[in-house]
Amino acid sequence: MSKTKIVILQAREIVYTAIFVGLGILLLILLFFMFWPSGSDSKKSDHADKSDAIYEAGIYNEELTIGESRVELQVTLDEDRVKSVKVVNLDDSVSAMYPLMKPSVNNISKQLASGVSVDEVVLSKESQYTEKLVLEKVKDVMKENKVPDKK
Repeated sequence: MSKTKIVILQAREIVYTAIFVGLGILLLILLFFMFWPSGSDSKKSDHADKSDAIYEAGIYNEELTIGESRVELQVTLDEDRVKSVKVVNLDDSVSAMYPLMKPSVNNISKQLASGVSVDEVVLSKESQYTEKLVLEKVKDVMKENKVPDKK
């Protein structure tokens, strides 16, 4: 006949075995995520995008002369577009003489922030001349801060 073998396991051995099996599975999952190729491709594409920058990112100030008054524009550039345009330190006398200055700059800033290129900005009929002056200054900032081609 066959001999029956009885195996006696203590609770401590079962707990240790379960802990080691759990740690082994955790190690395999960790190795899987560390060495999966899609993670390294996304990092490489992010790095490639930064090297393909069109403009030097930053905040630039440009002075705009209207009549005898001077208005300071603050243009914020990203690597590939204009993020915002603001009027900085606008005197009360200038804002009284040119009440359409702030709304014009805000209109241009909203359009540029939404992804519209500088050449495609729609000018309003009420303040088209003021907006043209502001857009020319924005174009000047973009030209001055364009990244030279490395090719």
